[in-house]
Formats: sequence, structure tokens, C-alpha cells
Amino acid sequence: MTKQKLYAGAKLKEIRSRIGLTQTAFATKLGVSLPYLNQMENNHRPVSTGVVLALAGEFGVDVTELTSGDTERLVSDIREALADPVFDAQPPLADLRLVASNAPMLARAFLDLHRAYRQSHERLASLDEALGREDRRTVPSPWEEVRDFFHYCDNYIDAIDRAAERVARDGIDAAAEAALAARKVVVRRADTGTLRHYDSETRLLTLSARADLPTQRFQLLHQTALLTQNDLLEATLDLARFQSDAARAIAKVGLANYFAGASMMPYARFLEAAAAERHDIERLCHLFGASPEQVGHRLSTLQRPGAKGVPFFFVRVDQAGTITKRHSATRLQFARFGGACPLWNVHRAFETPGRILRQLAETPDGVRYLCLAMDISRQGGRFHAPVRRFAIGLGCEIAHAGAIVYGDGLDIANADAFEPIGISCRICERTACHQRSVPPLERQLTIDVDRRGILPYEVAP
Repeated sequence: MTKQKLYAGAKLKEIRSRIGLTQTAFATKLGVSLPYLNQMENNHRPVSTGVVLALAGEFGVDVTELTSGDTERLVSDIREALADPVFDAQPPLADLRLVASNAPMLARAFLDLHRAYRQSHERLASLDEALGREDRRTVPSPWEEVRDFFHYCDNYIDAIDRAAERVARDGIDAAAEAALAARKVVVRRADTGTLRHYDSETRLLTLSARADLPTQRFQLLHQTALLTQNDLLEATLDLARFQSDAARAIAKVGLANYFAGASMMPYARFLEAAAAERHDIERLCHLFGASPEQVGHRLSTLQRPGAKGVPFFFVRVDQAGTITKRHSATRLQFARFGGACPLWNVHRAFETPGRILRQLAETPDGVRYLCLAMDISRQGGRFHAPVRRFAIGLGCEIAHAGAIVYGDGLDIANADAFEPIGISCRICERTACHQRSVPPLERQLTIDVDRRGILPYEVAP
């Protein structure tokens, strides 16, 4: 496979700005000419190996910064948006990479515009809604806005993560109890279907006794974050500049959840334990008193500069295949709208509750992954209560399989052992997928009325 050249102009500019050097001084430090640096910063030339080594040696830059960040996410998101039938032209992938690298603000504006179009189109599809809610403006869905905020932050919020680590240094349970006691908050557990309720007037925090212990603990720490870290949460929200009060409120819940998870699994200690236990989810659940979903999500947040863990993707889906949580620290990106590829093992997890499924998978770009999936259905706590059915998927690129206990015994050297998976049908370029629902972009179709294969058309290679 041809090695892809590294174009990271926007990241180079960001690093130079962070260090506080002029182009001339930066070029001297890197050992290149000023015109050469200018060409790299404008993505007219790829970043050379010598420059990568100089960045690490001279400035201590984590070179993974050059390949991480927004570019690949933006490319994936733009391709998915362009899959909308409203667009006739399908720009080549090279053009999309140039836009994402050189004009990321323009790329995000395009995504915002397409999202607004979709929402208007969906509202107008329902005449009752269109007539009954004429005052609604075309603004981003609060859920989507918050999802994208965490997505483009690499799902790692440094200030909150470090604050949680400091609080947990002397024992998070004791610290939480002391913090609540100092505010005269009384904690009780009751037989209720509401996971958590805090009455600010009586200072009574009620937790559901029906929930399992990790969930009770998580909700206790969530409320602790709201009461003790409010200034930090609000400052982070100010920087995010959400477009609606609803989005800001949803994001505050997300940030409090982040603090709770980071408190239960403090960064340095969890990173060390994950490596020592070879990312055994069950062992990490036991060591940190957390649930599999909490552990899986925390593994995907280990992206602290200078102390990164194995880059994981994490996703949660419902029985319809709809993605309800998603994040990827890997090159694998998930569809922004709709469900996940049906060939992915996360869909089979519902059939095997209590088991962790393993899958060797390969995406259309040739990248291979070790994928894990498990059912995390939640009982309602009583006979007639509905069961909430979810499955989580977790995985990493195959290069890290040796550090993952679930990679043991798998034939990773055998190319035939890897199952083909994609992102969404419209941007998946596989020509012979038996699960394809719609044709791929940028491919000519042949329709023979006298011949029918698996699909009613043939896709040109």
C-alpha cells in the first residue's frame, strides 16, 4: 500500500503560534528555508521526516498531533454531507482534504449549512409541524451541536480532566462525601426510577437504589461536579460559544459526566492500569468500580498530550442500529446521521448478552482494526419496567493488538481473517458488498434489466 504523504499545514501554524515564533525563527529551528516552511504551512508540500524529528527534538512536540485533530474527521463528515442527493457534484477526495486542511472554518460552515438544510427539510416534510411551529428558526440541533463539540475536542477536556485527577488524589469517594457535607448536602437512596434528583432548597440529593453501584457512584460524582466545579464548567462552556441555551445546558451535563468519569478513573492511574491489565475491560471495571460502558468511554479519552494511551474508538448503538454515542481517536470515523455499517460486530452483540465479541475488520481505506462489542442492556428495576437495550463497540488499529488482551489468539497475520466494514453506504467504495442499501458516490452504475445479482445494479471498480 502506498504510504500517504503528511500534509499538516494548519497544525504547523498552530504549533508555531503556540510556541510564539515568527516564520523565520521557526524555519531556522526546524533547519529548513523560509520558502519551504511557507509551502508546508500552506499544504503545498508535505511535512518532511526531518521536520517531524525537529519538532520532537527542538520543541518536544508530540508528533501524533500532526496526524490527529480535525482534518480526517472533517473529510469524513464532508463526504457524508455530500452524499445527500441534493448535491450533483462530488469533488474528488484530494480536494476535500485540501479544504479540510487549508480552510477548516469554511469546512465547518459548510457542515453547519448542510445540517440546517436537513433540519428544515425534515420539518417541512411534516405539514403539521411546519404550520404549527412557524416561529422555529433553522438552528443546529442542540444534541448535534454538543456532539460535534466533544467530537472535535478529541473527547478530551484537559482542564476538567486534570481537576478531576486532583480531586481524586486522596480518594474520590471520601473527597465527594466531604465536599457534599461541607455544603450540608444530605444523600439518600430511594426506590425510584429517577437516577438522580437534587433539591437545591432542601439540599437533598436522592439516588435511585434500583441502579447498580457504578451508576449510583457516577451520579453522586456528577452532582458533586455541578456543586463544586461550577466555575470551571461555566468557563469551559463560555469558550465553546454554543448557539442556544439548550445546547449549553446539554453540554453542561456532558461536562459534569466527563468530570464524574475522570474522577472515578483518574488519568495517570487509569492509563497505567490499562497498560498493565492489557486493557481488560472486566479487570478495569473491578479495579475502578466502574461499568463496562464507563470503562470503554474512558479508554477513548486517553488523549492527553505527552501521555496518550492506545487510541480507541468508542460507540454506543441501539437495537435499530442508531448511533447514540460516538467518538474516535483512531482514523475510523462514524456516520453523523443514521446507523453504523451492518457488517460490524456491534450489531451482533444483542444476540450474545454477557459476552465480549471480537472482530478483525478492515475499512475501505485499507486500515485494519481489532473491534470489540458487547451488550449493555439495562433492566428497569421491576417486572413491568421496560428494558433499555444498547450495545457498545470499542476498538483500535491492529498495530496496537499486542497491547490488548482481546488480540490474543487471533490470526492477525492472515489478511483473509479481516472482515470488510464501512462507514455508510453512500461513502463506502466497496463494489461488491452484499449488505449495500444505496449506491456509492463517485461510481458509475450498470443496470442490466435481463440480469440480477445480489444487487439490482453493478458498480464499476
